[in-house]
Amino acid sequence: MIKKITPVLATAVLLVPTGAHARTTPAVMAALGDSISAGFNACGWYVACTSRSWSAGDSPSVNSHYLRLLAMGSAIKGHNLNFAVPGATSADLAGQARRAAQAGAGYVTVLIGAQDACVGTEKEMTPVGAFRRNIDQAFDVLRPTGARIYVASIPDVKRLWRVGKDNGWARVFWGIGHICQSMLANPKSTAKKDEARRDRVRERVMDYNEQLRQACESYGPACRHDGGAVFSYPFTLKQVSGWDYFHPNADGQKALAKITFDAGFFSDVEP
Repeated sequence: MIKKITPVLATAVLLVPTGAHARTTPAVMAALGDSISAGFNACGWYVACTSRSWSAGDSPSVNSHYLRLLAMGSAIKGHNLNFAVPGATSADLAGQARRAAQAGAGYVTVLIGAQDACVGTEKEMTPVGAFRRNIDQAFDVLRPTGARIYVASIPDVKRLWRVGKDNGWARVFWGIGHICQSMLANPKSTAKKDEARRDRVRERVMDYNEQLRQACESYGPACRHDGGAVFSYPFTLKQVSGWDYFHPNADGQKALAKITFDAGFFSDVEP
């Protein structure tokens, strides 16, 4: 007599793809970028709070990509690397990419470019061509590893000006800290020259975002762009740090984690 054999589910969680583009989860991930991905000012006075990073943080208050992958059953526990550096520009991305490659990261998030535009004056902004070369150089470092890259768009810094310009504390911190003066200088001014300057800086950020999209497309199917989700997100002052009125606080990092993950590789993967 033939006995009926009942399949036994192993203790490891299986990831079942629910869509054509589902991906298995990675064992090692790395966050690349600037102060946003480093969680700067998300938990204290002018310090990097990597635990509250939207990408690789381990704080439940943010529910980062790392924690979401961990909840899916990924073997990623303890392998959430953060190579993002406050103040980093696109020129620093290749160096960070090398560290990610050496660490064997199979999933890499990239959020870079705010510091290329947020400088003292318009003239100091990174030229678009140089920005693209820097991105391509970093992606070329990662290409041989087969790493999946998730590219988040740069936030709309003009929106930050719009929601903060009438707040006295925001204006004080922007001025004292010399924060993003290419956009935030003379925040109450309605002079045509200041309005035109803000529009040009925003245009530069949009140009950077387009180059990020194109570079991701050139990398191939192992790269996913957020489709402008971060740039379009309606951030409020309640989601930025009270230490500088510029960087995302824990609530802002939480919002970043959700909108980017929902537009990413693993939104169609379920336990």
